[in-house]
Amino acid sequence: QVQLVESGGGLVQPGGSLKLSCAASGILFSIYTMGWYRQAPGKQRELVASISSSGSTNYADSVKGRFTISRDNAKKTVNLQMNSLKPEDTAVYYCNAARMYRYWGQGTQVTVSS
Repeated sequence: QVQLVESGGGLVQPGGSLKLSCAASGILFSIYTMGWYRQAPGKQRELVASISSSGSTNYADSVKGRFTISRDNAKKTVNLQMNSLKPEDTAVYYCNAARMYRYWGQGTQVTVSS
């Protein structure tokens, strides 16, 4: 059974930082491309950042220079360090594992507000 469990969301003031973590089980983690997506109310789910099995990263233009994705294959975790957060970063953030199939976590809420 595949499980992706996110943690680390919460309420933060504009300009603040949060670190999201996703723990995977039930998959051969090291061969999967891992990603973080987000969905704001009334909007479509969008890719925030991804990291391939070889460590290549890809970021949405809106988060470049502020967010950093990383993975630890030994711990089967993928992290998203979010700095200089803006109100428009407010969304539910989802962990994703992709190869032949795509798996999703349950999501974690990030709210950026003063």
